[in-house]
Amino acid sequence: MLTILGFVMIAAFLVLIMMKKMSPMAALVLIPALFCVLVGQGAHLGDYVLKGIGDLAPTAAMLMFAIIYFGVMIDVGLFDPIVRGILKFCKADPVRVVVGTALLAAIVSLDGDGSTTFMITVSALYPLYKRLKMSLVVMTGVAATANGVMNTLPWGGPTARAATALKLDAGDIFVPMIPALAVGLVAVFALAYVLGRRERKRLGVLTLDDTLGDTRPVTGTVPEKEAEQVLVGAGTGATGGTPAGTRRTTGGADTGADDAPAAGSGDQADEDDGLQVLDPQRATLRPKLYWFNAALTLALLTLLIMQTLPIPVLFLIGAALALTVNFPHMKDQKARVAAHAENVLNVSGMVFAAAVFTGVLTGTGMVEHMARWLVSGVPDALGPHMGIVTGVLSIPLTYFMSNDGFYFGIVPILAEAGAAHGVAPIEIARASLVGQALHMSSPLVPAVYVLVGMAKVEFGDHTKFTVKWAALTSLVVLCAGVLFGII
Repeated sequence: MLTILGFVMIAAFLVLIMMKKMSPMAALVLIPALFCVLVGQGAHLGDYVLKGIGDLAPTAAMLMFAIIYFGVMIDVGLFDPIVRGILKFCKADPVRVVVGTALLAAIVSLDGDGSTTFMITVSALYPLYKRLKMSLVVMTGVAATANGVMNTLPWGGPTARAATALKLDAGDIFVPMIPALAVGLVAVFALAYVLGRRERKRLGVLTLDDTLGDTRPVTGTVPEKEAEQVLVGAGTGATGGTPAGTRRTTGGADTGADDAPAAGSGDQADEDDGLQVLDPQRATLRPKLYWFNAALTLALLTLLIMQTLPIPVLFLIGAALALTVNFPHMKDQKARVAAHAENVLNVSGMVFAAAVFTGVLTGTGMVEHMARWLVSGVPDALGPHMGIVTGVLSIPLTYFMSNDGFYFGIVPILAEAGAAHGVAPIEIARASLVGQALHMSSPLVPAVYVLVGMAKVEFGDHTKFTVKWAALTSLVVLCAGVLFGII
């Protein structure tokens, strides 16, 4: 019964948020509360929720201060050169923009922290997506999938958890998996290229103009040229379907249906305020402190990778230093905190709401029953192939539960089943990394709320668009692992 109710609860949650019948926050709280009562454990709901909140409180604290820290770094202009470099590479070609999204997300993911990756990626590219009227779910989907593949780095979390759970060396797990993960990353870039081609087909061919404000449609061939004019600070006065500072080649443009909602349509038709973030004339810029801020950020990321202090403590100290040095006056500090308060409240609220879901799912025993049912359903004939079975199961299981729940609760069971058929634990550990590309879009991953919140994308839209591509990427990693003899 617990197994059935567990699957029904997860299905109900996903259906309701994708159909937009409930907000993610409400669904994360009300649905598990209802199912907790249905399984006859309503009296323990408070205990389950408090246990879940206790487990996720450090994550919520980390995200709160990380948002403030990187928000301040964006305000003072630390990432402006990165944005200009990306814009010069991307020009106004949707293909280059989407591929640039994958590249930036992959590079920043080297720090091992998903929330950091999403804050930097969205901050850099949101203005460009808005200016070109590109689909924002393409940005969130590609960034999340790229980060998911890179999340398998030993300091990223999953590899360390697998090593701890099975008492193995993290290097022995990760290093042999590099070829398969590299293929997965190539698949992400291929996906970005395909999605970029679809965006180009939908929008037409766009090129940056030397003179901002020229929105006349161009018929015929537009010569390719270097886009020296950077879009940042161009203002928000563009009207009509063609953004200011761009020219559109109308010949052959296809505006047919696409499963990615277009930026500027529906719920995403908000004011183009993201462009103001990168205004080169903004009062919050601190050019004289650029190298201090760069050194502080580099030091913070280095300490984060070395795990010198707990991540929440590092971001708390970093945020305090960034505010104090860049904005020594109390009034200015309060203004900067207030400017980022909406993001802080939204993300921390989602984390604590997710604590209700994970608390009930774990506390009632539904997760354990679901896992054992799945493992028991594996035919004996597949026993010698438990590595492949683990890889396949990791895709849905890491989506429906936290990494802690999967690696400490499920992977040991899979390793035990594999050992009975002569499959080494190291093979199970490697296969368990396969599902991370999809895991980063799980509603139980706090960082995904940073991504969709900063990108102003509905979580349901992100889920509908991303799940299929992320699952496909995970399958590519699995197939590569099998072909290379790693799994």
